[in-house]
Amino acid sequence: MEAIGVLMTCPMSLYLEQELDRRFKLFRFWNFPQKKEFLREYSPSIQAVVGNATVGADADLIDSLPGLEIVANFSVGLDKVDLEKCREKAIRVSNTPDVLTEDVADLAIGLILATLRRICESDRYVRTGMWMAGDFKLTSKFSGKSVGIIGLGRIGLAIAKRAEAFGCPISYYSRSRKPDSKYRYFPSVVELASNCSILVVACPLTNETHHIINRQVIDALGPKGVLINIGRGPHVDEPELVSALQEGRLGGAGLDVFEHEPEVPEQLFGLDNVVLTPHVGSGTIETRMAMADLVIGNLEAHFLNKPLLTPVV
Repeated sequence: MEAIGVLMTCPMSLYLEQELDRRFKLFRFWNFPQKKEFLREYSPSIQAVVGNATVGADADLIDSLPGLEIVANFSVGLDKVDLEKCREKAIRVSNTPDVLTEDVADLAIGLILATLRRICESDRYVRTGMWMAGDFKLTSKFSGKSVGIIGLGRIGLAIAKRAEAFGCPISYYSRSRKPDSKYRYFPSVVELASNCSILVVACPLTNETHHIINRQVIDALGPKGVLINIGRGPHVDEPELVSALQEGRLGGAGLDVFEHEPEVPEQLFGLDNVVLTPHVGSGTIETRMAMADLVIGNLEAHFLNKPLLTPVV
């Protein structure tokens, strides 16, 4: 397969990069600042694209690659891949579900605990010597609080399972009621937010879920509520979130993703009731290696005329 051209859209995993380089003819897109000139010269030899949650395969890139056969995404989310264009051109698409579910769910619980118990603020309290002046302020417990989950897919279910271990009542919103679910269903996000203390965003990013967290939802969650986002940044109307936190209309937030990442609203930096992580939901050594292996497995399956391991299109 050494003659098969694979375009990697941005740096995402050194292990994946090395394995692709070993098996295929790898093009590192970020090394070519003149993208149009690069594509004019090399596009005929590129048959696969490897993208991620930051840079995938949009319509322009797909149209510029006449020999493209497959987009193998190093992510479970597909919002950076133009799926309709891929269907139109009979281009296969794969992603990396399942292998990252546990890590993302773990981080969601970590963000809940860190936000409610002010773990990051407590850490600074000790490091700066403030403990010498007196005990840290009281915080809020997690156990027993009601948790609402937007999106009850693999990750949403894994979060629910973990929250249940803390004695938390679970409810959810999704496009339709899950007939086999034991959790309480609400037909709108506003109703869900009105009936929980902690609201977790765990749904895919689509046109329908863009800014699914708006002012109405934030106000329904209220001044004692906490928002956790391990989905995608554009799920949340960030200016509305910032103003709600500054004005005390929302109790706190734990955010792993941002609307224009890696840019983050500076107003969040000075808020102690906010915990920020740099889109690291799947960011463990073990999971990133499993994701890379799945990308490679899908590419090899396609070019050996075998069924994809995790087909999307």
